[in-house]
Amino acid sequence: MRKWYSLIDKVYSSKNLHQSYKLVRRNNGAPGVDGVSVKDYGENLSNRLNQLSVKLKEGAYTPQNVRRVMIPKADGGERPLGIPTVEDRVVQQAIVNILEPIFEPTFHNNSFGYRKGRSCHHAVAKAEDLMQQGYTSVLDMDLSKCFDTLSHEIILKCLNVRISDGKLLKLIKGFLKSGVMYHGKSEATDIGSPQGGVISPLLMNIYLNHFDHYMRRNGVPLVRYADDILLFAPHRQELGRIRKLAFDYLEGTLELKINQEKTKLREFTTGIEYLGFIITPRMICIHPKRIKSFKNKVRALTKRTGGGNLADKIQDLNPLLRGWTNYFRLAKCNSTFLSLMKWIRRRLRMCKMREWKRSKALHRAMRRRGYKGYIEKISMRRWRNAGCGYVHYALPNKSFDELGLFDMGKVQCNLLHLFKQDKFMHEPYTRSVRTVL
Repeated sequence: MRKWYSLIDKVYSSKNLHQSYKLVRRNNGAPGVDGVSVKDYGENLSNRLNQLSVKLKEGAYTPQNVRRVMIPKADGGERPLGIPTVEDRVVQQAIVNILEPIFEPTFHNNSFGYRKGRSCHHAVAKAEDLMQQGYTSVLDMDLSKCFDTLSHEIILKCLNVRISDGKLLKLIKGFLKSGVMYHGKSEATDIGSPQGGVISPLLMNIYLNHFDHYMRRNGVPLVRYADDILLFAPHRQELGRIRKLAFDYLEGTLELKINQEKTKLREFTTGIEYLGFIITPRMICIHPKRIKSFKNKVRALTKRTGGGNLADKIQDLNPLLRGWTNYFRLAKCNSTFLSLMKWIRRRLRMCKMREWKRSKALHRAMRRRGYKGYIEKISMRRWRNAGCGYVHYALPNKSFDELGLFDMGKVQCNLLHLFKQDKFMHEPYTRSVRTVL
């Protein structure tokens, strides 16, 4: 196996740093502890990057604290997110640009998280494919706070399998030990790599790659997207052995923590929950929790008392509708999309009714569209009236199309077969990595 001895000069090269800044700028993101935004950093960029290159060359660069923020989780809890400074993000991206091509060929073929050309959809498609092949019993594993529990010693040991550049390893160690700033207090980091750091996804894949190949050597098919892991067996009786193998390696060798409550044995016949989907023998559908969460977000953007006209509300809605639809169009969900679209239009009609306030405004809107019959007086505050014929006549579906509302019902669904066509979905396992743990 080839080892790389001199890489730090590639990291601090002017070309690499400029390319890294472009990637950081494209991702944008909030400022770190120094308060410098991506736009601010871009002013006088050449001088900044030249100075940064000199610091990296002389070994004088010191990463700053990571700004910690807490973001809400779907289950009501909170997840810590680390926001490095823009300059630290540029350096981390420069490191990723050099390390990724070195480690990518060694990754397990069924690892799909944070890898170019691979996605959640490929992971779901591979899981469904394995189940159709007869691996109908599944161990659904949940790692507890994976990013926050990665051992620094093991990370560096994994990197040292391929990298022998002491300056580069020292720089990466500096990022791991940089500490966090939370509520104005600096805290040391003796474990973990902050979720939100540019380099963290690559480090996690390098870390868990040893687990992937360990399970391969023991004849256990798996699908992994980041820290979401499915282990497969043809019979339920074998899951006990597989569970012990996985637990011993993850908790013993890799020193990670497994969430015992969320780790479950599942059967294909009753449906496997994975990455927001439910995989069954007949089809793949959207998990009801994801639909509920989506509807809550739509409600927040279409409040009846929120003010603003329909065009503004639609402009705010469209990114959510487009992103959610593009993610879940893998599933067989035509009827779900049509039903949701009907509900969304009804909410928008309700917003317009509250804007009208009185029936007279509704009547005028109907007359403008050519209605000539008798019109009853109805309340502009009742949800049921948003579905009545009068309001539909004043605000037909085509009026929302004219305002530019993204129509989920027109999106093609059930696209699982497309993701199975990619070449790497049919490749055998990649070569094993050298065991160092």
